[in-house]
Amino acid sequence: MYSFMGGGLFCAGVGNIFLIVSTATDYWMQYRHSNNYMHQGLWRYCMPGKCFTHTDSIAYWDATRAFMILSLLACFIGIIIGIMAFIHYSDRFDKTFAAGILFFISCFFVFLAMAVYTGVTINYYGKRYGNWRFSWSYIIGWVSVVLTFFSGIFYMCAYRMHECPRMSNPH
Repeated sequence: MYSFMGGGLFCAGVGNIFLIVSTATDYWMQYRHSNNYMHQGLWRYCMPGKCFTHTDSIAYWDATRAFMILSLLACFIGIIIGIMAFIHYSDRFDKTFAAGILFFISCFFVFLAMAVYTGVTINYYGKRYGNWRFSWSYIIGWVSVVLTFFSGIFYMCAYRMHECPRMSNPH
């Protein structure tokens, strides 16, 4: 049971770091424009030697930002509750279950963020520009989907092991 919680905390910690890096960096997409490579993130776009803040309030950027921030918050709170469950396992309020649910909520929010960004980017840039690609910040976002999902799985397994212990006496 503690090994499941340890694995869940490890996945959640790495997933939360990846969420922070993915949300904060400017390499969600790279493209070529006027023979120069440019890249953009959720907050800025960069040309060779200079970066600029997105001034347009485009709905899919706003939605992606909001879902990424909500995912970060859910994962962070899940880590706090998960550590509390790991330190003091038995309690009236089952922290293991709560941490698992928060990790699944975090997974859902980051999945929504990635799906919105992917769908709009492919439909917009895929039809207008030929030389573009998703970059490492975007890929780290998808990796955090997997990590937060497995964090939830690990914590739910720990919860099930605690709630349904195997009977040592078959009577």
